[in-house]
Amino acid sequence: MKTQYYTASSLDGFIATEDDSIDWLFPLGDIDDTGYPAFIAGVGALAMGSSTYEWMLRHAETVAAETGSPWPYEQPAWVFSSRTLPTIPGADLRFVSGDVRPVHAAMRAAAGDRNIWIVGGGDLAGQFHDAGLLDEIIVQVGSVTLGTGKPLFPRRLTQPPLQLLAVRQMGSGFAELRYRVPASRAD
Repeated sequence: MKTQYYTASSLDGFIATEDDSIDWLFPLGDIDDTGYPAFIAGVGALAMGSSTYEWMLRHAETVAAETGSPWPYEQPAWVFSSRTLPTIPGADLRFVSGDVRPVHAAMRAAAGDRNIWIVGGGDLAGQFHDAGLLDEIIVQVGSVTLGTGKPLFPRRLTQPPLQLLAVRQMGSGFAELRYRVPASRAD
């Protein structure tokens, strides 16, 4: 079982625009032509920050039109937020705040032998990294630049560096990079 940050990023390292839009992503290709179907089949629990969850709320009708449900996940989801947020009927949601470590333990129990997906955003993935709980970063780099926006991973990772495991081209719009996150070196 691994804890994985799986996301898409612009070529210049942003996962969304300043106003949390990911509209830049959709013209780049069909999600079924990416590694997503195989990835989600191995996921047993997921975590997301409030901005990601609120995007899901704002786009519930579009998500329902494409997937048949306003909430496309069967797995239990932990939403990290310091605010009270509305729920989505039929979704297995747990609203939490604070330290990711005790939440990760609950996610591991729920996921069984399947993986944990850190959906986003980048700061939440960074919190899992800071706690020594992030095993992999899988990023599908799109063939666009945004100039500014929400960063892919707002942390400095230099020692030890990430270890590249795989590179894969997906159509003409994406390159998928898979990195192992080594244990942090004790200072």
